[in-house]
Amino acid sequence: MIFLLSFTNSAATHLVSLSKIPILRTPPFSTMSTNFFRSHAFAGNPIKLRTPKPTDPFSPASALKTLKDLLLGNTHEPHSPNFKILPFRKGRPLAGSVRGSNEPNWHLAWLSFGDCKAFLENSEVNLSEDSLVYLGSDSEGDRVYVVYWGIDVTEAGSGLVKELGGKQFCFVELRTLMVATDWENASAMGQLAIAGHARSLLEWHTVSRFCGFCGGKNILIDAGRRKQCSNELCKKKYYPRVDPVVIMLVIDKENDRVLLSRQSRFVPRMWSCLAGFMEPGESLEEAVRRETWEETGIEVGQVVYHSSQPWPVGPSSMPCQLMVGFFGYAKSLDINVDKEELEDAKWHSREDVKKALTIAEYKKAQRTAASKVDQMCKGVERGQSLSSDFNVESGELAPMFIPGPFAIANHLISSWVNGVEAQLASSFSNL
Repeated sequence: MIFLLSFTNSAATHLVSLSKIPILRTPPFSTMSTNFFRSHAFAGNPIKLRTPKPTDPFSPASALKTLKDLLLGNTHEPHSPNFKILPFRKGRPLAGSVRGSNEPNWHLAWLSFGDCKAFLENSEVNLSEDSLVYLGSDSEGDRVYVVYWGIDVTEAGSGLVKELGGKQFCFVELRTLMVATDWENASAMGQLAIAGHARSLLEWHTVSRFCGFCGGKNILIDAGRRKQCSNELCKKKYYPRVDPVVIMLVIDKENDRVLLSRQSRFVPRMWSCLAGFMEPGESLEEAVRRETWEETGIEVGQVVYHSSQPWPVGPSSMPCQLMVGFFGYAKSLDINVDKEELEDAKWHSREDVKKALTIAEYKKAQRTAASKVDQMCKGVERGQSLSSDFNVESGELAPMFIPGPFAIANHLISSWVNGVEAQLASSFSNL
């Protein structure tokens, strides 16, 4: 089974400096149930590096050389690749609201090299080759290249926040942007993927400042895509960290019910799939079976792969989780919940799950979050709970709801409701 994603170039609006970035094209999405063939949130980054040759003008090595010249004042930006810089503060990307839009919408607030330098001139953050991290590149027309960078400005203090706020920019929590993103909008989904990649890389730099082998200070190499110990006797190289997590929808023998769980941190009435981190020395399938057994006492037999999703909205100590989704087929039915891991776990019928998918007003929650981002960028932040806008229809609360289309759990569950799971299981059993 092969999945093809197509890319094209399209304009994206930025308030500080206009640029064009390639936008991920996905099939149209017109129903509440998730289309299995759609790209997940945070996947499909349209500017992520595709390993260009070192001599290419938009490669990390070439971009870093140009950056050094710019910092030394040996070249002028109009005659070099067009640099766009995305600031982050406490893991939050700089965002702005789209002007002239009929509905609230957001965009990443890319700053030109000159604008970023001006904003940081009187701050505690030094604009240097050691503070900028290469994110990717693209071309604009003939022989005009755009290189994208990320920078952590957490240490810049509140003065920078106020100055950027005057331009109607705001540092927004990535989870809020995740909910606020219209999953039918390919451009917005592409921007979310860029923001997720940037946060993962910058947070990794924050938690990997010292060498785990000798204790020496790590320095940035390869335009920030790698790190290396500064100790001449060590020089150990470090690569961005990825934390794999298995997430599974466990299905009963008759294929009529699925096992869903609740954690104490969940908002009321929310149920989701089981999930857990992989351990060293085990396969993905083994991790599915082990986690299911440990948390619920259910024994799983056949394990079928569904899809995977980057998940950069976890804690900063684990800046880049990779959610690997599976269907697991139960060999037993009696549940024994580990109360230290879960609040509860229950079997749910297909009809009950289908109702949860139908009643949950994901679109309403998305618009509420988008309005919140719009207000934040305009300097008016509302203290409204986003969870209160889920599953409200005709004034009645649904008995249960599942995470929205931004989460792989939604894709797993809706695939089962729509019968896609059975097709996958049949295909794998015939291999």
